[in-house]
Amino acid sequence: MSQIEFVDKHMNGLISDLQTLIRQPSVSAKNEGLEECARLVTKIMRSSGIKSEILRLAKGVPPAVYGEVISKQNPSKTLLFYNHYDVQPAEPYDLWNEDPFSGKVKGKKIYGRGSADDKGELITRIKAVESYLKTEGDVPCNVKFLVEGEEEIGSMHIEAYLKKYKKKLASDAVIWEFGYVDAKNRPIISLGMKGLLYVELSAEESIRDAHSSLAVIIENPAWRLLEAIKTLRDSKGRILIKDWYKEVDRFTKKELEIINSEPFDENEFKKEYGIKRFLANKRGNELKKALVGEPTCNIAGFISGYTGLGAKTVLPSRATVKIDFRLVPRMVPIKQLARLRRHLQKNGFDDITITMIHGEAASRTKTTDPFVSVVKEAADESFGSSVISISSAGTGPMHSFVKVLHSPCISIGSTYIFSRIHSPNEFARIDLLNKTTKCMCKIMDKFSKH
Repeated sequence: MSQIEFVDKHMNGLISDLQTLIRQPSVSAKNEGLEECARLVTKIMRSSGIKSEILRLAKGVPPAVYGEVISKQNPSKTLLFYNHYDVQPAEPYDLWNEDPFSGKVKGKKIYGRGSADDKGELITRIKAVESYLKTEGDVPCNVKFLVEGEEEIGSMHIEAYLKKYKKKLASDAVIWEFGYVDAKNRPIISLGMKGLLYVELSAEESIRDAHSSLAVIIENPAWRLLEAIKTLRDSKGRILIKDWYKEVDRFTKKELEIINSEPFDENEFKKEYGIKRFLANKRGNELKKALVGEPTCNIAGFISGYTGLGAKTVLPSRATVKIDFRLVPRMVPIKQLARLRRHLQKNGFDDITITMIHGEAASRTKTTDPFVSVVKEAADESFGSSVISISSAGTGPMHSFVKVLHSPCISIGSTYIFSRIHSPNEFARIDLLNKTTKCMCKIMDKFSKH
């Protein structure tokens, strides 16, 4: 029996193991179920024939799971699978059609928090390795796993894990924790991740909330913040902070060729999100270039005063806004933070408190890296066709892996682009879990021979 035949024959086992993981809540934002889920991942790995252990860093830091299979036939090449077992909070519960931790199968989909992001992806990697071990008793190359428990809250300790266990995690290439599949069932092979600077700006005027009739003599801190925020970017999304784009490189000729050839269904995207136009009326190649290589300034949340039902005439004493800036290669989070501070001070907003929540540098694998062709060939064979993308529009700790392990990182996976990750009714398509598992088998095989 071949590995591909094994995957088809044992899909029920894949779904069962995924349901087991979904049914164990593991919400890093609440520190809920992380130890239990780490142990569960270890158990599933061991039952699949993968040597596994829990890694520790410091008290209070969620554990990471390490898995390893040493190849008898080719111990000189090592592929690392990076994933995470933590998930986003399920709230609001009332918008779910099923229990968010049920793992219920309906038709050709499996529902639940983590079904796609990232427990579904993790299972495809584990089952690909299992298919080799059960059919051949060996793997084509060394395979390692690093499965963390903080990805959904910024992977604050992943670089420390990589440094502490650098020798154990040494590898020649990394398959990233996720990958989108577009509306035409083509996997998007992403060569990079954007960076992130996440900050909180706050303004405080009085020692307590007041009656709103006093708004004629007491300044409202919400207005103060709004005035400050207005100076950060223009209506087209261009960030107005001095030198914000100073280190940003132009796309190479090869990168532009890939971007221009990358399909993007604008109408389907608008329909899915219920929008009539894109920011600044972007379209065509400008739209695609923005997604993979343009910095952003986004208001993630604004909190001030009364936000409940009905009316409450209150003048709030405090206002807070959370802002995330997506960064591209060569933009350093700390340097960008300093530019933000100078901008606010220069514009008369030195009374506003700036708190840095998280920072992550961007990373991008070169289009000429041999690992790119390995993944592309495997994806084309498994899915019929695939699409290379210069970078994901999202953020992850890819830069830390490149910095510490010096290994190229590529994203590819089973997550349908409209699978509602981070939203109610998250789901994974069973057919894509199947194809991705087969794709992982092919990646291991082709990587071992390249």
